[in-house]
Amino acid sequence: MAEVTEAAVRQALAGVRDPANGTAVTDSGLIDGIAVRAGHVAVTLKVDPARGPSLEPLRLACEQAVRTLPGVLSATAVMTAERPAAAAPARSPAAHGHAHGPQAAAAPGGGRIEVPGVKHIVAVASGKGGVGKSTTAVNLALGLAANGCRAGLLDADIYGPSMPRMLGVKDKPESIDGKKLKPIERYGLRTMSIGYIVAEDTPMIWRGPMVSSALEQMLRDVEWGDLDVLVVDMPPGTGDAQLTLAQRVALAGAVIVSTPQDIALVDARKGLNMFRKVAVPVLGIVENMSYFLCPKCGERSEIFGHGGAREEAEKLGVPFLGEVPLHLDIRVTSDGGHPIVAAKPESSHAQAYRNVAGRVWKQLSGGDRGPRAAPRIVVR
Repeated sequence: MAEVTEAAVRQALAGVRDPANGTAVTDSGLIDGIAVRAGHVAVTLKVDPARGPSLEPLRLACEQAVRTLPGVLSATAVMTAERPAAAAPARSPAAHGHAHGPQAAAAPGGGRIEVPGVKHIVAVASGKGGVGKSTTAVNLALGLAANGCRAGLLDADIYGPSMPRMLGVKDKPESIDGKKLKPIERYGLRTMSIGYIVAEDTPMIWRGPMVSSALEQMLRDVEWGDLDVLVVDMPPGTGDAQLTLAQRVALAGAVIVSTPQDIALVDARKGLNMFRKVAVPVLGIVENMSYFLCPKCGERSEIFGHGGAREEAEKLGVPFLGEVPLHLDIRVTSDGGHPIVAAKPESSHAQAYRNVAGRVWKQLSGGDRGPRAAPRIVVR
């Protein structure tokens, strides 16, 4: 298969014209970044917010132009729009507390987000909400810690942070030097969430660039220290937060969470394909709520079906990481701020999460290869 290069991508894009002035997109300043990895190409277009809706045909034309190149497996073009820096000066949450609305900084475009001391960053994602992704993320992190890893947990769901309640955190993070925050430790995990900074009932009425900026700051402006794995609980879907993480961070891989029924698997497939498009390895699929265990009689009922995620993993050629039942103990411990792996470490449910964690770690540590190199992003 022919190797795809940045120069070839740029040459292909030179044939796409800005409809406003007829200038090639490569000469008009619209190309904000190009990432190429193993045949997968991602192009970022920085546009005037006022022109955004009218430029959808241009975005599609860029994707089509790149797809014509030999060796291209997938091509994705995304549009970003930011306010001028003078109108929205960047504010560190450590130095200034949390930022709201017009005070919040737009996500800076450009290079890779470095997280010193962290060996592997793993995203836990789902195509839709309500499948138990956050419960899986926190217990996966605790399972890694129980298996001897130095683990951290980042709650990347800006609109609906779950970690304050699931970990029983009511403290506010402290600033180390006015620039960086000290993570809050619970059950041996170093953790951070926007929910630690903002009151639980405060709505986050932020646009995409502000969400990306907050996510960047929680990665870059937190003193994570030396960690084997940082687990990131992603928001559901395939939006700005997922793209920021996939394109700007050296992700070691992604774990996809789904329930067994068909409608959840359709959305899980979308999430999986998004990571594939930006060349992030998919470490596997977890089937959550795989079956219901009655807490009184122990009878097993497959109320959402069973085995759908395993079949989907086999179909898509990714590992099946394990199944976790729908059980009252898992719900109660999570809602109570004492997740099952910490609250009842000897239970079969905690063992299920530790098994998933063991399979994830086996992939991460195989050959001691270290984290995946981030796709190279070229900024003009």
